[in-house]
Amino acid sequence: MAQIGTDLQQAVRFLMEEDLVAIPTETVYGLAGNAYSEKAVLRIFEVKRRPSFDPLIVHTPSLQAALEFVQEIPDTAYALAERFWPGPLTLILPRRISRTW
Repeated sequence: MAQIGTDLQQAVRFLMEEDLVAIPTETVYGLAGNAYSEKAVLRIFEVKRRPSFDPLIVHTPSLQAALEFVQEIPDTAYALAERFWPGPLTLILPRRISRTW
């Protein structure tokens, strides 16, 4: 059942339990799930009725953490991330093949 609130600890619990939360971004609200959870990722595709070929954005706490999700970060992209992260910069990079979703 949907709950409305601003309790960050509750949002963390939802994410740890592989559930989804709505979060504000710079422009719109987004639907967030734990990127390490296949269940949560697949649920985002289901809820949004998003085709599986349409990739999701993964937010990471650091540039180093992003390496867990991508094949590589080209030098130019790495320099941009170092300069502008944290901040409203999205990099489109090839995902790591080891993930099944």
